[in-house]
Amino acid sequence: MSEDLSGRRIAHYRIDGVLGRGGMSVTYRATDVRLGRKVALKVIGEHLAPDAEFRERFVDEARNTSAIDHANIVPLYDFDEVEGLLYIAMRLVDGQDLSGHIKEGPLTPARTLMLLAQVAEALDMLHGKGLVHLDVKPANVLVTQKEGVREHVYVADFGLTRRGATGHRTRTGDFLGSPTYAAPEHLRGEPVDGRTDQYALACMIFACLSGRPPFQGGVQEVIAGHLGSVVPALSQVVALPPAIDDVIRKGTSKDPAQRYANCAELVNAARVALAGVAQSSAPAQLGPQSGSFPAQSPVSGPMPVQQGQYQGGYQQQLQDPVRLRPPNQVGVSAFTSSNKKERPAWFAPVIAAVAAIVVIIIVVVILSPGDEPARQPKTSSAPSLNIGEETTSKKPLPTSVPVRTSR
Repeated sequence: MSEDLSGRRIAHYRIDGVLGRGGMSVTYRATDVRLGRKVALKVIGEHLAPDAEFRERFVDEARNTSAIDHANIVPLYDFDEVEGLLYIAMRLVDGQDLSGHIKEGPLTPARTLMLLAQVAEALDMLHGKGLVHLDVKPANVLVTQKEGVREHVYVADFGLTRRGATGHRTRTGDFLGSPTYAAPEHLRGEPVDGRTDQYALACMIFACLSGRPPFQGGVQEVIAGHLGSVVPALSQVVALPPAIDDVIRKGTSKDPAQRYANCAELVNAARVALAGVAQSSAPAQLGPQSGSFPAQSPVSGPMPVQQGQYQGGYQQQLQDPVRLRPPNQVGVSAFTSSNKKERPAWFAPVIAAVAAIVVIIIVVVILSPGDEPARQPKTSSAPSLNIGEETTSKKPLPTSVPVRTSR
């Protein structure tokens, strides 16, 4: 989708600028003019609108997301079609996706556990409703701060989410998803459930602690690794206790029945394994650093399993071929490109209070009376009578004056 809709209006949304682009959609920063709030508006390419299969997938994404109410899942506000344009309006999240954090280097064990515990909670809730995300990966985990307390996680992109489904492919057999974190049953098109997302989450634990996904290389190498190879021992890549190898190995078992009961149990097992180093700094690299790959052009359209190269998205070095996902990042954030530092929440109220105090003082000074003039001694208005002087009054003087004696 090449046309930039910035400055235009779709329904009651004014498009303010591009947040990210993908082969199938563009996500814009937009304003809901009815409610006056900022949103992330995902607009699907016009060339895909006539595709019945794609439209069905689009409606599924909107309905699945709108039915979910969880603190760690990006809320969906609205979806519709206007003049041949399909769109989804969702919360504008101010933050950076997890892949951007991993690109900066391995995360500390404590931070990894704190972030992925939130992802696990969201996924378990999703699985409890009979849904499977099917595209769990760092690029679909948005990290922000909520109320300045701690980093808060939002799981995004439910474009592949299914209820009681098999590993998702198009009718032509193309695989839809990210092979980098895909479970074997997903790649083979077999029945999937919550343990499929758990496999991807275990791969994310590996990526967060090592700075790279467990299997790397071209598409065929990555898929072959997930289908037939054991995930490398993390303790041989970074300086971590060997107990974490057993946790990741169980979470990425080729047989879903051998994995943990749920995602929270996986993260709790990792917490126990890392108990001795949970508060330490990022683990030191033991092997050669292979988390970066040469930049490649993004791929548009669905990717057949047997074709193509391991190509990138989200402007990350951990590059994935992905379909129907949040578009490639523009700037530093998956959903926002603003780099401005916001003032603390208390700043505006304090300034307003100081201004009010100054105004009150000025008013008091202006309205207070000035210094009173010195009072003059009172003079009697009654006429005085001086003995020996004539009075001009023609009124006769009283012949007697009553005298009050004091006792």
